[in-house]
Amino acid sequence: MKGRFFYRMILPDSNIYLWIIGVGILIIGYYNLFIGLLGAILLLYLIYYNVKQKTQKKEELRLYIEKLSESVDFATKNAILNLPFPLVISDDEGNISWYNSLFLEIFQGDYLLDKKVDTYLPGYDTEIILKEEKKEFRNTKVKDRYYDLHCEPFNVSEDGKDKRIIITYLVDKTEYMNLKNRYLEEKNVVAILEVDNLDEVLKDVEEASEPVILADLDRIIGSWAAINNASIQKYFNGEYILHFNQKQLTLMEEKRFEILDTVREINSGNKIPLTLSIGVGVNGKTHAELQKFAKSAMDIALGRGGDQAVVKNYDKLSFYGGKSKAVEKRTRVKARVIAYALRQLIEQSQDVLIMGHEMPDLDCMGASLGIYRCCKNHNKPVRIVLDGVNAGIDNLWAELKEDEEYDDVFVKRNDAIAIASKGTLLIVVDVHRPSFTVEPLLIEKVEKKVIIDHHRRGTEFIDDAVLTYIEPYASSTSELVTEILQYMFEKPKIKQIEAEALLAGIFIDTKNFSFQTGVRTFEAASFLRRAGADTTLTRQLFQDNMDTFLARAQVVKNAQMYKNNIAISVISKHIDNPALIAAQAADELLNIKGINASFVLSEIENYIFISGRSLGDINVQVVLEKLGGGGHLTVAGAQLSDIDMEEAIALVKKAVDEYIKEGER
Repeated sequence: MKGRFFYRMILPDSNIYLWIIGVGILIIGYYNLFIGLLGAILLLYLIYYNVKQKTQKKEELRLYIEKLSESVDFATKNAILNLPFPLVISDDEGNISWYNSLFLEIFQGDYLLDKKVDTYLPGYDTEIILKEEKKEFRNTKVKDRYYDLHCEPFNVSEDGKDKRIIITYLVDKTEYMNLKNRYLEEKNVVAILEVDNLDEVLKDVEEASEPVILADLDRIIGSWAAINNASIQKYFNGEYILHFNQKQLTLMEEKRFEILDTVREINSGNKIPLTLSIGVGVNGKTHAELQKFAKSAMDIALGRGGDQAVVKNYDKLSFYGGKSKAVEKRTRVKARVIAYALRQLIEQSQDVLIMGHEMPDLDCMGASLGIYRCCKNHNKPVRIVLDGVNAGIDNLWAELKEDEEYDDVFVKRNDAIAIASKGTLLIVVDVHRPSFTVEPLLIEKVEKKVIIDHHRRGTEFIDDAVLTYIEPYASSTSELVTEILQYMFEKPKIKQIEAEALLAGIFIDTKNFSFQTGVRTFEAASFLRRAGADTTLTRQLFQDNMDTFLARAQVVKNAQMYKNNIAISVISKHIDNPALIAAQAADELLNIKGINASFVLSEIENYIFISGRSLGDINVQVVLEKLGGGGHLTVAGAQLSDIDMEEAIALVKKAVDEYIKEGER
């Protein structure tokens, strides 16, 4: 208040002067009444003049402000009309109500009023804009150019009614996008090419044909590199490194790496077709990182059976090819090296945990028991992680429970996490995908991990394993473990039930030695037979009860044909052991003439499990990989969540259609 008083005293306010004059007139009137009256008349005039002047100044100020507002409005409107950007105004229903000449130029003079704005601007969504959830749409392609759309909703009044409009202006990003696309197209790419089975092919040909085959191989790969403007360096027979750019890679992917088919068609005296694997590294920050990506992609391609191309873009993997049957390419040297390395790891560990996949089958259990015996023979504390028994291993489990040695061998997942320590060695068998194991948290807790598996490698993988033994050429994990047992000890000691479990694992994955069976498979079975495995008792591990047999028969009966040679069937919800019956029914369907592949779907809680089987003409692994699954060319599986059975069947059919379409390219 005190400040405001001094403020008024300093500023020239006419009211103060009038008050002073009024006081002076009162004093004069006290001494001279006549002069005081004249002064009062003069004071009234001054007051009148003062009020008039103030009123006039207020009116002048009002007129000035109104004129200034009109100028600002005019400037604003003029600025909007002459913005150097294409601009369009639409109502709250997305209808175009106005646009400037630059916007009209984009559409070459089309009449746009009252048309829907989203028909001209892809991705434009009026509802989202009005809710203020999104006001920008970046890199929108309109005609042949790219724009960023900037939208701003406003409330306006028209004819006494309130309504909302949206002002959208387009910022041209074409030059930026062209530069970006050019940069991406010219980025370096490294590819490693390796013939999977060159040694095997050359062993079976006449000596005179060897240089012809090698020359044809060099010529075909060299021509392919030249067509794709790639530099090529051969560093060994059947092994090459290529350097090219991202644009060429896109063309290769569009043609699905046709070089794979071209190499397979080489016929220069060879009885076995040559197969090629390609590992491609993309988007590495340095050349060293690009080569690392390419090497990792090559490892994955070989781990999946070869005859395919794998493109690695950081953590993203793309697969091409891989539809032919893998030719057995395994050496005893590798099995011997793996056995020696595993023995060293077991000896250096405090204790060992063995873990397979959820809902284990006989192959998983047989491999687990085989590794258990390896550890036992080294006097190491060892446990097998098993969280539940299913119908597939019921018979084996009953046999194990009769032997007191196995009373404390099996441990549940929570107990396994509790006993795991820094010195624990975790051996994962018959699976390499963390999410498919009995307990993924155990993989994170244990530092030293070993993987032994025969499935083709997928995108999900246990990356930090100290020892990885994945052989997609093997019939089963039980076969791999049997070989490890032979090379780990001079005179392997194994109990009869363990030998029978390993033999049962080979039986079930080879369908009684009819699928994925090589020379090494029979040799492993022969060793197990000498170790005491009784084939009659082994067969009893596969016996089913009458309910299971009838349920399987019903699934086969209800199968529907798709694409003339593919059977698809569904298991009813009320049937017990649906996963086991699905696998058995899928196998049974292949015994029917005219069926080359089968898919059987079962529902367990909120998941739908798919069992895929094939005679080899159709790669069910590639089909089910499209649904997040995996496996082998002839045996694969997948699981889906949060969908119903009809949707699942539709997805299977879609995956089959895509597979067939890719094969036609």
